[in-house]
Amino acid sequence: MQDKMPKLDRTKLREELLSEFERVVQEVSDAVDDAPTGHIVRDSEEKARDVLDRFRQVAYEQALQAKINAAEAAFPPSKQHNDRPTETQ
Repeated sequence: MQDKMPKLDRTKLREELLSEFERVVQEVSDAVDDAPTGHIVRDSEEKARDVLDRFRQVAYEQALQAKINAAEAAFPPSKQHNDRPTETQ
């Protein structure tokens, strides 16, 4: 039977991604606003898609890292060899 992995901290992930999301909104808005009249789709679509793809990648990578962090935090650290009591303890 597979042990359940701990859930990632969604609130923390959201906070970490918020500034990235704000950057995405700014860049997509700039791409649309900077495109010339009559060529808005043609001149902004690729830039917007690239920005959104980068956000998707960053969001997924950060979610994976948050899951790893949650899993690592769930396990106590192993005892190191130099953690043995000394003669004075």
